[in-house]
Amino acid sequence: MLKYQQTPNPNAMKFILGRKEFDQPLNFSSAETAVEHPLAHKLFALGSIYNVLMAQDFVTINKLPTAPWEPLLTEAAALITDYFDL
Repeated sequence: MLKYQQTPNPNAMKFILGRKEFDQPLNFSSAETAVEHPLAHKLFALGSIYNVLMAQDFVTINKLPTAPWEPLLTEAAALITDYFDL
C-alpha cells in the first residue's frame, strides 16, 4: 500500500512504496532527462513537476512553489501505484 509524507521542503512529497525497488538512486531534473524512464516521464507530464528522485523504497517529487498539491498528489499517487502494481 502506497503511503506518502511531507518532507521539510513544502514543495516535495515522499511516496513510500513499502518495498525496496531501487538498488541505486535515480534522479531526474527535467522532463528531457526522464524521457527513457516510463514512470518519471509520466510524472513530469502532470506538469508543475521539476524533479523526481527514486531511491530504495520511495519516490520523491518536487513541484513548483506556485502549484497546489491537489490534484497533483492524487494523480502522482495513481501513477506510482499503477507502475509498481501496489
